[in-house]
Amino acid sequence: MKKLALLGALIVGLSLPSVAQKDKKASDVLDAMSAKYKALNSYKAAFTYTGDGSNYKGDLTVKKNAFRLKLAGQEVFTDGKTMSTYIKETNEVNVQDYDGGAAGDFNPTKIYSIYKQGYNYKYIGEQKQGGQPVDVVELTPEKKNTQIVKVQIAVTKKDNQVKGWKLTDKTGKVTSYTIDKFTPNVAVADNYFVFDKMKYPGVEVVDLR
Repeated sequence: MKKLALLGALIVGLSLPSVAQKDKKASDVLDAMSAKYKALNSYKAAFTYTGDGSNYKGDLTVKKNAFRLKLAGQEVFTDGKTMSTYIKETNEVNVQDYDGGAAGDFNPTKIYSIYKQGYNYKYIGEQKQGGQPVDVVELTPEKKNTQIVKVQIAVTKKDNQVKGWKLTDKTGKVTSYTIDKFTPNVAVADNYFVFDKMKYPGVEVVDLR
């Protein structure tokens, strides 16, 4: 369950750049970042999760409306229609319908273009992360009593790439994700985003559709 929570937290973090209010500097940073990612046909990002005294390596691959996410012994596959969540520890996969436009649904394929409503934001300043100068923007949700109360996103000044983000929840717990390697326009087949049970011998399929 802890690992599943980590995976969910990552997707929450990826989905958070929805902003409002009128901090022009922050808006300029996010607009430039959004334009960069929207221009890509696909990309792959290797990252490190840090929290609760633990580190986990993971990666995310996105192509149009499809994505595949790996973290802490779990994988999420979606081709834009069906989502399959595979849990290695139990050799089980949960299959459900996926609607990326549904309210409350998490959609990593649109994370850089949905920042028009729902969050306040402000420009924190310039920092260095991994030896690179970055602009840091802080987002806070307009709604009260949300699980995540603050997100800081670091965007490289050189090429408007997301370098990492830090999430603070309502208990004060802080988790962070750092992009270790980013590869734009990767060549990846469409079936990479579809769970193939033949490649997971003995897997138990739980169909929730």
